[in-house]
Parts: sequence; C-alpha cells; structure tokens
Amino acid sequence: MSPVVTAFERHTLANGVRVLTASMPQAQSVTCALMFAAGSRYETPETNGIAHFTEHMFFKGTERRPSARQLAGEIDAIGGEFNAFTGKEYTGYYVKCAAEHRPVALDVLVDMIRHSRFEPEEIEREKGVIVEEMNMYFDTPRDYIGGVYDELLYDDQPLGWDIIGRKETVRAASRDTFRQYVDRWYKPERLVVGLGGRVDGDLLAELEALLGDLDGRAPGRPAPVRLTENGSRVKVHTKASDQAHICLGVRSYPLEHPDRYVLQLLATVLGGGMSSRLFSEVRERRGLAYYVFGVNHSYTDAGSLYSQAGVDINRIDEAVTTIAAELRRAADEPIPADELEKARSFAKGRFVLQLESPQGLIMYGLRREALEGRTTEPEDVLAALDAVTAEDVQRVAADVIEANALKLAVIGPFDDADRFEKLLAA
Repeated sequence: MSPVVTAFERHTLANGVRVLTASMPQAQSVTCALMFAAGSRYETPETNGIAHFTEHMFFKGTERRPSARQLAGEIDAIGGEFNAFTGKEYTGYYVKCAAEHRPVALDVLVDMIRHSRFEPEEIEREKGVIVEEMNMYFDTPRDYIGGVYDELLYDDQPLGWDIIGRKETVRAASRDTFRQYVDRWYKPERLVVGLGGRVDGDLLAELEALLGDLDGRAPGRPAPVRLTENGSRVKVHTKASDQAHICLGVRSYPLEHPDRYVLQLLATVLGGGMSSRLFSEVRERRGLAYYVFGVNHSYTDAGSLYSQAGVDINRIDEAVTTIAAELRRAADEPIPADELEKARSFAKGRFVLQLESPQGLIMYGLRREALEGRTTEPEDVLAALDAVTAEDVQRVAADVIEANALKLAVIGPFDDADRFEKLLAA
C-alpha cells in the first residue's frame, strides 16, 4: 500500500505559534509568510483602518533597521519579493526569495512585526499616502462597488466597513493607536508561520530562536456579525460616470458550512469563466456589460453569493433583471449534467492552478489554518468537489436564493433607489 502523500506539515512552537510547511523539493525558491488571524474586523469605530495602516507602518523601519530603505534593501539584496495584504479577518506578510536566503527573509519578517518603531513623523507622512490610496479606491468603481455591497449586507459593523478605513480615523491615528492594536491582537495564538517551496534544514529551531519568546494572549474575539433584514434591499452610491457598476446577490453560508463546495459549484455555474450562464446571457447574448462574473464570498460567520458587473447606464434595468432571472433560474431548474461537469472541471482546474507555485500553495494553507484552525489537503478539496451532485446544487440554490431577499448595490449617475427596489420585486 502506497504511503499517503500530504501537501502540508503542521507543527506548533512551545508558545502556541503554528508552523505550516508545504515542501516542493523541485523548487529553487521559498515563500516565507506570517499570517495573523486579525484584520479590519478587529477594529472599533474609532480605529477603522488601523489594521491596514499598521501593515503599511511595518515597512517603515525597526530598531535594527531604522528606515524603510534599509528594511527593503535587505530583501532587494537577495533578489526577493516583499509584500503584505490586509483582509477583514486576516493579515499577511511575505517574502519570496531563493531558498538559500530563507534566514534573511524570516529575520526581516519577524523583525518587522516585533520591533517596528512607529515613528510619529513616519506616521504623519504615511497618512497622506493612505488618504491618496483611499482616493484611488473611491475613484475606481470596479473596486469600490464591493465595499458598497458589504455596507448594504452588514451595515454599520466591522464586516460592513471598508478595510482601508475612513479619512477621519486614519488622520486621527497616533503611535498609541498602533501599539494598542498590535499589542492586543498580534499574539502567538493568532500567528501562523508558513513556508512553501524548498524547505531545508532545521526550520523549527530557526523559528524557535526568532519567535519562541513571543508571549501573551489575545483576549476575546470580534463581536459576531448581526444579520438583519430590516433595511433597504438597494444601496445607491451616486457618481457621475459613463458606466454603472453593480453587485446583485443574496446572503449565503459561513466559511465552514457543510455545503461550502456545493455553493462553490453553484457560483461557478452562474459566473465562473467565459462560458458561464451570466457571461453568456449578460455579455454575449445581450451586450449589456463588458465584465460580469459570479462568486461566493464567505467569512467565518456570514457569506454572500453575488454577481458583479460593469453595465451600460442606459440599460441598467435590463442588466439587473437579467442577472436576477439567472439567479432565480438556478433555484427553479435542475442543473443539466453536462453543465455541472463543466463547472466541476473548471473549479478543480482553477484550484490546481492556484496551488502550482510555492506561494499559491502556502497561501491557500495559511488562509485555512488562520481562519479555520486546520488545513484541508488539496486532495480532500478535489474529492469534495467530485462528490457534489446536481440535486445538491439545486437544493443549495433553493435554500440560498429563494430563502433570501435579493440585494443590489449600484455605483452610477442615479439617486433613486426605489426604481431598483421595484425591479427586484418583479
């Protein structure tokens, strides 16, 4: 009997820091990453934006590497790629480099998150950078429409706030704001260290030396999301433009729901790829949009299945009713066998492509580990997708689409939400 080959190995340091490795011996590089189960959802109304702002400030210098140039220079000197990202439920920092330079990459990453200086002058300078990033985000409807949709779904609570924050909270941030956020949430139990690619030598001893004395606990968790249906089904952000951007969808399931893979295939049938139902009907047949897709996005305790599109402002009513009809059709009619198989192959193929690189593989594992406390092996994901039946898809479509009111976010030259409310009621 052949031994079971797993993609990931998991270890835990004495202080609770988890270590996830994805060995790819054929690789010449390694991706080193630190992921914290903390993001913009962990903020208060007064600190909205601090998770993302903190990510920026970690690159501004430490006690041993006092400037941004020195910090970046060490990674440049090994030809590495250096970056970070902030989500609502996690934040990640990574260096991708030749495997022989792993000690430098890990040392720089740990130095950043443990010894950043948060110099007041640097904070004030970076406020201008963040505000300009906000301006770019707000001026890019294709990006900003997701924030409008989240606000519609989750209202005035952390999942409904923009990750980037608000100008007034960013401008009010001080050194104490950063220190309080980091000291509360950047604790061992929330940290997962990930390495993907060529992983040689005694990694655990290396990490014990870097992180073994990190201590403390992160008390509590963010408040659970409140899901209410007592508001408008439509949110319009009025903006002069030649194209309207819309998100139209329904509430769905949390991240670890038993039907997560059924929901994934339903989203793929609707809007995955250029032969999906939404692309074929909205773009190819009717010419209503340049881009249109369907996706399911889940958090640990909430989710939404939705379509996003950039549409002709003069034909937005038709676009909304067409997308709504496709969502309802999925709930009303069984998915043909050949269409389900195509969606299954598409989902499996995209998943496999995601895992081809050391970076893609370890980031997949880290997200699972940080948010779910475990990492599902790729083979198990593929098997779960294989197990989905057409009956499963229609059952979940009925449960999600028929049981939940359609919700619509719009960015464009409109100021009348009622006209769209009437379309959804039709």
